[in-house]
Formats: sequence, structure tokens, C-alpha cells
Amino acid sequence: MPPEFLNDISHAFNRRIGKYHDTAQGVLWKNADGQLLRFELLAGILDDAPTPGTASGAVSVNDLGCGYGALLDFLGTLPGMPDFDYAGYDIAENMIATARARDTKGLGKFSVAQVPNRIADYSFVSGTYNLKIGVEDDLWRDFVRNSLAELWSRTDVAMAFNMLDARAPKHLDGLYYGDADDLMDFARSLSPNVTLIDDYPLDEWTIYLRR
Repeated sequence: MPPEFLNDISHAFNRRIGKYHDTAQGVLWKNADGQLLRFELLAGILDDAPTPGTASGAVSVNDLGCGYGALLDFLGTLPGMPDFDYAGYDIAENMIATARARDTKGLGKFSVAQVPNRIADYSFVSGTYNLKIGVEDDLWRDFVRNSLAELWSRTDVAMAFNMLDARAPKHLDGLYYGDADDLMDFARSLSPNVTLIDDYPLDEWTIYLRR
């Protein structure tokens, strides 16, 4: 069973997408430029990792906390990107409804879910762990670790995720700021092949895990 505190978070995102629709603000980002930079960094994991793909020859992707499906749009614009089999998951029903409505070509599969229902070559998590509302930091930290471990168990090749940086000069109420060293140690418990990226102009960091 999902933890009860996720209900408040899903309600918050349902309201957010209802107010701002399919925009960066609709998923709690400040602007589209920052959202695009995050996607570019996450997609960097595709550059040098092997891409065995599924039996159909397509590279499979799990997007946890997919929002309105912006990452699906972005992957479709990457030069040289092979055919991909995309599945997005989100706990907010309105997010999934919006993603399905936007995907007029049926390029992805979207589900209301806390965890993926399949194993994929690559897994991505962008901003999913930022909003914690009133959840205590220790409880949220444990939730994040459990979520990442579960996602990694459903990842065959590589996983990339980002999080707000605990070293940021300003912390906003209701948001979670992760300790990069702590999360790196945890990531190394899942895989010996881990990379931290924290030299870009946003108050956050990105971590890659490879098999």
C-alpha cells in the first residue's frame, strides 16, 4: 500500500496541473528553460550506455513521476534517438489524464501508479521527490530510498534522477532538499557505477546509476 502522505501530494499536483495546465509551472518548475536543462542532463545517460532494447528493437524507458508527459516529448526530439518504448507513471490522476490527452499519436503508455509495472532498459526521475509538503525529512528520506531501490530493480541498463540540493542557499517550505553525498552513498549500495553531476546553474544535482 502507498504511504498515506502521498495522498496529500497527489492532491497538490492535481490542483497544480488544473491551474497551470501542461506547462513547466504545472509540475512545480519555475520555467521551461530549467525543465529543458534537466531533461538534457537526464538524457545524458543515454550517450555512453549500452542500448540493448526490447525484443522489438526499441529502447524501453520508465519515467517515474512523469507529470503531463514532457519527457516523452523531449525524447522524441533527440537527434539519433533510436525507437523507444516509453511508459510514464504518476500518482496524480489529473497529470496522467493530461498526459494521455496530449499524446495524440499514442507514443507512450501512462499509468496512475507509484512504481512501474514493468522492467525497462532506462529509468528516469525528474523532480519527483521534491515536494514533500508536511512530511518529516527522515521519513521522506526513507521513502525516497525505498522508491529508488524499487525503481532500480525494474531497470536493466541505467537510471538517472535529480533532486534539490541541500547546499542551496534558500530552502522553501514543503520541499525536500537532498544531501548529494548521502544519496551517492546510497546509490553505491545499488551499483558500483555511479556518477554525480552538480555543476549546472540550478540549485539541484543529478545522479546516474549504470549496471
